[in-house]
Amino acid sequence: MAGRRSRDRSITPELLLRAYSIGMFPMSESADDPELFWVEPDIRGIIPLDDFHVSKNLQKAIRKAPFDIRFDTAFDQVVAKCAEAADDRPSTWINQTIRDLYSALHRLGHAHSVEAWEGDELVGGLYGVTLGSAYFGESMFSRRTNASKICLVHLVERLRERGFTLLDTQFTTEHLKTFGAVDIPKAEYGVLLDRAMESETLRF
Repeated sequence: MAGRRSRDRSITPELLLRAYSIGMFPMSESADDPELFWVEPDIRGIIPLDDFHVSKNLQKAIRKAPFDIRFDTAFDQVVAKCAEAADDRPSTWINQTIRDLYSALHRLGHAHSVEAWEGDELVGGLYGVTLGSAYFGESMFSRRTNASKICLVHLVERLRERGFTLLDTQFTTEHLKTFGAVDIPKAEYGVLLDRAMESETLRF
């Protein structure tokens, strides 16, 4: 993993999209760190859209429709929830600069959220960036059992329907591997990314 620090004001939404198009993305050391650094992993995590796996238990939970699933109705709230500390995540890399940048991308039509609602309460969600035929997943949160998992299932269904070809998870976790996430070398990822960038940005 490579990184180069950059002051907040040097990164614009346009530069951020350019970075995604060549395989890089920004992070911060912590929510309190005002600086960002560029990351370009040697091993990249993706979920192959044609090999997405949903466990029988999760399928059963989805059939009960425990949440109202919405798209792009509370993008900034989703990012804010992802930035919050939780029992399984005492700190995050999402600082205010990241929140501002991705909010700007959302307004430009390049960042999107999937949300799980329980009545008027946002209880789970995820967000990411769209460019070409790629969706670059950024973060997810869950305040109810299966909330973020169900959002991921709905994300994949939507990406398939709209013709997306690449779902980038940046890194893999044991959680994501249960859905079919795999690690691939940077060179192999570059081929998939180049193909995705050949497309006009698809409608999410």
